[in-house]
Amino acid sequence: MGSLSLSSHRGLDHWQGLLLVASLLNFWSQPTTAQVTVQSTNALEGNDVVLRIHNKPPNASSFLWYRGDNTESRHNIAYRIANPIFHVTGPPGGLVSVRYDGSLVIKSVTMKHTGIYTILVQLEGCGRIIACGRLNVYPLLSVPTLRASTTRVTENKDAVVMTCSTNAPAIQWLFNGTNLQLTERVTLSPDHRNLTIDPVQREDAGDYQCKGFNPVSSGKSASLVLDVKFE
Repeated sequence: MGSLSLSSHRGLDHWQGLLLVASLLNFWSQPTTAQVTVQSTNALEGNDVVLRIHNKPPNASSFLWYRGDNTESRHNIAYRIANPIFHVTGPPGGLVSVRYDGSLVIKSVTMKHTGIYTILVQLEGCGRIIACGRLNVYPLLSVPTLRASTTRVTENKDAVVMTCSTNAPAIQWLFNGTNLQLTERVTLSPDHRNLTIDPVQREDAGDYQCKGFNPVSSGKSASLVLDVKFE
């Protein structure tokens, strides 16, 4: 019985050893760095923008940025090469540069800068990682102006059309400081720039405003007061 117990104990040690080796091999085979990603960004025209990268590899030796969704050399716009002896960045004197962490800096962006940007991270040795992100640039919004076909109307007799003038891609309407509720009488044009009330009723009297906005800025018109007379 003693020899059987010893044999069983040795067999258990053997399998435990194999499980330990398998566990270590599985651990060593896991990626040492997370996936590199580029943070897509919205920006206002005229501002400086940073396209940030996340999960920078610790063994990165160079960062090369390209305009578009490929890494063709003719599309290269900026780079940073680093080693223990020197750092090289380029191109010199440009409005585009690469930070020490690999992020791309673009100064005074315009609408033309909107699009995809791709980074190629060269690793020590021969490895490389490619990732891309999108930059959306929006124009500075003009202050919306609001005008009406008339501001003095009679209940159940007259109609009124209000027009919001703005370069904003999206428009919101406000009535007495809160979102305007649409009804069968109160309607908007497909582009939301024209508000029609037909026929006008006494509950329509009050302050109207339109608000233009995009993902990075917004602007609100001055109030327009609609006066409704009723018998």
